[in-house]
Amino acid sequence: MTPKAIFFDLDGTLTDSGEGIINCATLALEHFGLPVPSREEMGVFVGPPLDHNFMKFGVPADKTQEAIDVFRSRYLVVGKFENAPYPGIHQALDTLKKQGHRLFVATSKPEVTALEVLAKFDLTDYFEVICGATLDGTRVHKADVIAYLMDKIGTPENILMIGDTEFDVRGASAHGIATIGVAWGYGKVEEMEKAGAIAIAHTMEDLIKLINQ
Repeated sequence: MTPKAIFFDLDGTLTDSGEGIINCATLALEHFGLPVPSREEMGVFVGPPLDHNFMKFGVPADKTQEAIDVFRSRYLVVGKFENAPYPGIHQALDTLKKQGHRLFVATSKPEVTALEVLAKFDLTDYFEVICGATLDGTRVHKADVIAYLMDKIGTPENILMIGDTEFDVRGASAHGIATIGVAWGYGKVEEMEKAGAIAIAHTMEDLIKLINQ
């Protein structure tokens, strides 16, 4: 087994943050008097940058920052903790660390919030470096976050991205990094495969086996 540098997404990969994100996105759509789709449809808000999905659901392009501000007015107080680690994630991370892998976080969630969430659920110490987006919009997309992470740590050999959406796959691919998708998150398996995911993990045990292949 060759030790790897593993870049983990956060929302939909390490923690099930759907409840808080969907509740806050609902508030933002209601702010504009827009129809609110089913909670299943609203699951697309988990992971990708918010502006992309607000436009998808009818927010004008020049109003996306206002929508994000409304979202954050609830999320930064309440929504960020309407969240829970996926069952088995602590054990999986512990196993990977003991196997000699280096673990990192690369998330499109604002970095300051990611740090709070990881600390809340006792996940921080598994990771060497935690990188996320900025609140001012200067670093938003997954490819930008990965570039920022690699600026901090250099370019390790044998990097893998672990994420639950096509945005994780495409963001990693922009840097020549392969992605293992996880099926327990909010993205669609077929979209991750179409984007180029090298494998899909359906359980934590699957994930560990795929990483070690």
